[in-house]
Amino acid sequence: MRRTARCDRARTARGFTLIELLVAIAILAVVAILSWRGLDQIMRGRDTITRAMADERVFAQMFDQMRIDCRQAASDDEAGAAAISLDGGVLQIVRAFAVPPGTAPRLQVVRYRVTEGRVVRYASPPIANLGELRRALRGGESGDWNALPMMGGVGSISARLYVPKVGWTSSMQDVRAQLTANINNLKVPQLGNAPLPRSVTGLEVRVGATSLQWPVTRVFLVGE
Repeated sequence: MRRTARCDRARTARGFTLIELLVAIAILAVVAILSWRGLDQIMRGRDTITRAMADERVFAQMFDQMRIDCRQAASDDEAGAAAISLDGGVLQIVRAFAVPPGTAPRLQVVRYRVTEGRVVRYASPPIANLGELRRALRGGESGDWNALPMMGGVGSISARLYVPKVGWTSSMQDVRAQLTANINNLKVPQLGNAPLPRSVTGLEVRVGATSLQWPVTRVFLVGE
């Protein structure tokens, strides 16, 4: 009896075998790998969401600035031509420059241009007379222009103009034809001193970025 009890106590106190330890270590390794993979996926997902939110903010800021420029677009009378135009992939807007109350109104030429995959907004100084306006429209962005980078990583950008009785178009010939028709219609005596209608009443901008699967399109009203 004493020998049997001594053997039972020896078996009870002998601890884990090598195989049991190896099995436990293997289980812990599998759990660690699964946990690391799950954590890695969470971190990658968080980074993706963070980048998407940052891109969304950049898109929102750029489109909001475009909306303001379109809303403050000058009339074709004030611009001496179509206030909004497309030329060689460059979007140009002649807009009313914000001035303090009681001062003479001024204009400003704004251009959106893609340079090395980045959309840059160029803005001229305030324009006080027709001669300055013509030089700003015909010339490039000189040193006194303000250049504001709006968005990087742009793969493509395109724009269309909405011309009444024509619809959406990217041809400036349609815009000029509408402008000519509007000017000719003002010569009709029944119209009296009616203001010159806008040749462009809407703007559609489509931007494709390397971080987006599909391009983003926005539509803006002109002068509204």
